[in-house]
Amino acid sequence: MKQPNILFILADDLGWNDLSADGSTFHESPNIDRIADEGMRFTQGYATCQVCSPSRASILTGKYPPRHGITEYIGAPSGEAWRDTGRGNKLLPADYEHGLRSDEVTFAEALRRSGYSTFFAGKWHLGDKGRDPEDFGFEINKGGWKAGGPDSYFAPFKNPKLEPDHDGENLPLRLAKETAAFIGEHRDGPFLAYLSFYSVHAPLQTSQERWEKFRKKAVAQGVPETRFIFDRNLPVRQVQDCPVYGGMIEAMDDAVGIVLDALEEHGLADSTIVCFTSDNGGVSSGDAYSSSMLPLRGGKGRQWEGGIR
Repeated sequence: MKQPNILFILADDLGWNDLSADGSTFHESPNIDRIADEGMRFTQGYATCQVCSPSRASILTGKYPPRHGITEYIGAPSGEAWRDTGRGNKLLPADYEHGLRSDEVTFAEALRRSGYSTFFAGKWHLGDKGRDPEDFGFEINKGGWKAGGPDSYFAPFKNPKLEPDHDGENLPLRLAKETAAFIGEHRDGPFLAYLSFYSVHAPLQTSQERWEKFRKKAVAQGVPETRFIFDRNLPVRQVQDCPVYGGMIEAMDDAVGIVLDALEEHGLADSTIVCFTSDNGGVSSGDAYSSSMLPLRGGKGRQWEGGIR
């Protein structure tokens, strides 16, 4: 039996109900919905952590965070350094590994040993020099480095692993084009294409055109009486009506469409396993207040259902 190709698509901070396939009446995601409609949906799936780095390490290694040692997003303060944040936690967070350990084996390494060509594009956030995608089984790396979020979603990206083609270039579309090019060059397979979007992590940015589209949609749907409530000293968004976030999801969805079209173009749709998932829950409070996870409580950064489902 011929080895199947694998296209693994990972979104950042995308909530359990942020896609139209999962019930959102505000966000639009026809290309990602296509994956759901034509495949199997895991509606009871949970991330291993409520923030990115631990969850991403778990996806690559198959281990829970205490096993691989990354129990917080890399760059977060821990131990005595936490006191300087001014937050009122009763317990200090334990220290953690600040990158994948060199002896960890990722599924990319296992596939490469089995004859797969391996490709990574997008967010890494699993360590600095010596702990890059190239050090853990990926032959090609487009944009993966230590940063947890992009400097901008429009070029210049200020990413040493991804030089823009032109000013104003859109980041998710660029990552998709790199992935599509890899698929075309390795169409004889087998290959692993790991497309790890920075979207929809902060900073919240979209084009004027997309903003106007979703702003009009939000107005048409009506402004609810209660858009935010306070929970543990943080405002928590109660409705999905952020036009910038809607534009970001649409841009990511357009990018997914580029990659799916590449599979179709090269006759690989039936010989490729396609997986789409997110690293943790959506941001309903905290740095961006971009979406609502209701009826689930919490969101990214919280261990309630909204943060891990």
